[in-house]
Amino acid sequence: MKNKLYTLLVLPLLALSACNSGNDKKEYIGIISAMDIEISLLLKEAKIDETKEIGGVKYYVGTLKDKPVVISRAGIGKVRAASGVTSMLNDYSISKVIFTGVAGGLRDEEDVLDEVIATCVIEHDYGFITNDGFEWGGGDPGRKEPGEYYYCDESLVRLAYESASAIVQEHHVYQGLIATGDQFISSTNYVDWLVEAFDAYACEMEGASIAKICELYDTPFVVLRTLSDKADEEAQESYIDFGDLAADQSCNIVLKMLESL
Repeated sequence: MKNKLYTLLVLPLLALSACNSGNDKKEYIGIISAMDIEISLLLKEAKIDETKEIGGVKYYVGTLKDKPVVISRAGIGKVRAASGVTSMLNDYSISKVIFTGVAGGLRDEEDVLDEVIATCVIEHDYGFITNDGFEWGGGDPGRKEPGEYYYCDESLVRLAYESASAIVQEHHVYQGLIATGDQFISSTNYVDWLVEAFDAYACEMEGASIAKICELYDTPFVVLRTLSDKADEEAQESYIDFGDLAADQSCNIVLKMLESL
């Protein structure tokens, strides 16, 4: 009788324990980019155990610098980036997100192949078109209002800055706001406006959408960008000449970060 009672009590507990054990998910570091060249070096260095395709986007699951990672190229622009990171956060247990890639520099003191670590990101093309022109829809840019300015995780920003300084000389590394919009900027006039309106250091096409989704999922994130151009009238030629080098440099900084995570 005692043995039968023991069996009746213990078996359900063992089943419940097994069920709970199956629900324990490994946590991954999510690494995402817009273009293949921005993750190609990472994929060469990684040990990929599984490749899964979701909505036409591939997610590479494995280890990099002995850290569990999910790596993905989501695509160019805010919509593709938001969709890509949403699928990543829904399908994997992601502890933090690193966005890596290239960007256009906005400051006179910046040079091509300098690094910009985002402290926060905004959508510079979010707003209203009227007969008087474009009006940004995020309120007063000088106030940096929460909800329109998406702030990167401070510890990840610090790690990214330290890692970038170890890869390139510290005076080639900047921290500040990165402006996101669905345009490749090659206009000195627009560059001047981005600096005047937002005190921005770089412009690109995905960071703010990644940030918005990560905020909704309560997931720490950071955006790091190597400058492939100066977002001026020569931007397209500069990107052609330096895009691959800039992308690999950003990847090397991610690799350095992973050593300390």
